[in-house]
Amino acid sequence: MSIAARPLFAFDNSYVRDLEGLYEPWRGRPVPAARLLALNEQLAAELGVDGDALKGPDGLAVLVGAVAPDGATPVAQAYSGHQFGGFSPRLGDGRALLLGEVLDVRGQRRDLHLKGSGRTPFARGGDGKAAIGPMLREYVIGEAMHALGIPTTRALAVVATGEDVVRETMLPGAVLSRVAASHIRVGTFEYAARQDPALVRRLADHAIARHHPHAAEAENPYLAFFAAVVDVQAALIARWMLVGFIHGVMNTDNMTISGETIDYGPCAFMDAFDPATVFSSIDHAGRYAYANQPYIAQWNLARLGETLLALLDADPDTAIAAATEVLQSFAGRYHEYLGAGMRAKLGLVDGRPEDGALIDDLLALLHAQSVDFTSFFRALSAAARGDVAPAKALFADPAAFDGWCDRWQARLSSQSTDGQTVADAMDRVNPVYIARNHLVEEALTAATGGDLQPFERLVDVLTQPFDERPGLERYAAPAPADFGCYRTFCGT
Repeated sequence: MSIAARPLFAFDNSYVRDLEGLYEPWRGRPVPAARLLALNEQLAAELGVDGDALKGPDGLAVLVGAVAPDGATPVAQAYSGHQFGGFSPRLGDGRALLLGEVLDVRGQRRDLHLKGSGRTPFARGGDGKAAIGPMLREYVIGEAMHALGIPTTRALAVVATGEDVVRETMLPGAVLSRVAASHIRVGTFEYAARQDPALVRRLADHAIARHHPHAAEAENPYLAFFAAVVDVQAALIARWMLVGFIHGVMNTDNMTISGETIDYGPCAFMDAFDPATVFSSIDHAGRYAYANQPYIAQWNLARLGETLLALLDADPDTAIAAATEVLQSFAGRYHEYLGAGMRAKLGLVDGRPEDGALIDDLLALLHAQSVDFTSFFRALSAAARGDVAPAKALFADPAAFDGWCDRWQARLSSQSTDGQTVADAMDRVNPVYIARNHLVEEALTAATGGDLQPFERLVDVLTQPFDERPGLERYAAPAPADFGCYRTFCGT
């Protein structure tokens, strides 16, 4: 008697069951020669998936979208989006497919999604393909963010397709498979709102059950849902700011309801601290600059609130007032998360009124002297242990740092916690290693040329960002002076 083969994934596809009208059934395309470039073994294990099966021909066919595995219901998701402030009513997955949802080993629902798997009805003239470099970028940045404790989509695999992609030059093609709590976006609600009020309600009910189930018990579930999304986004943006991360394209179609970071296109980590830092080659006005990220998040959330008004109250004025009150809570929530995070970075175990000025003055000092953001906070833990030299050496004018450092040390001395304990706690939140832009580019250039070793080494380093290890000094260092003005691209 033969034994039936175990399914590759255990799918349970609630999005397709619940939300007809927000997707188009679709299939990926065959590729000439699928070849595995990267497989996230840890994530595969979390999903309860046999990693060896994914490496075989049948697994690779699934990972590029050429074959729909048993239980999958592949669809291209529909959504709208405000892009750089202008509204696009029909965006959707132009080169992506939601294969389905997997219940992982902890029973948590996770989307399995492909990017670069071919044209869909939402392609808008694009070729539906992706190049190796941008797909590996999403892999490495997603893993870096995950290791930093920041909610994020994560790459399961990147598979080369064996064909070239036409961009400014001919580039080798690839497909990314990524995992997320879901791919429901603010833009999904914007799309539903233009279709049918009943669809908005179904979408909200689905999102509540999936991501914010506590809202269902509230007196006004949809208002509680809106407040929950505001809160998770306030927490997310604060976490970005605390590590110097710049998303680069905070359109409403790139803001999730779950509170995860999504779509690593023109993203980058800041070296020298400068609130006006912009990396994206298309963000000419600096709309998505580092310092603007909390304001843009609140603007995006206002667009979400607009789609929910009819659900909040039958009276429009009452609905607007309720939504506005929740929206205005964003600033307070954000500053609470940011303040707590900054105090942790500085080793402050409690909050005091004078802490705001201490933090603001430090950031002004870092900006004025173009000090590397990541290096400074890691060096500061040495100062908590009694050695101020590493931090002081980062300043062109050390005297200015001395004055601030005296205030900070006086603040530490007012705590009952000893310096070693404080420094150890600081090291748990201030990374040694981030995805430095010059190292990312070095790895992606090598991988595009066929050498995956720098990429693999970089991923390995970034999965333990808080643990300083001998021999990895170059991974902790800022970009060399000749790296120049860094610009990132969407990779579309």
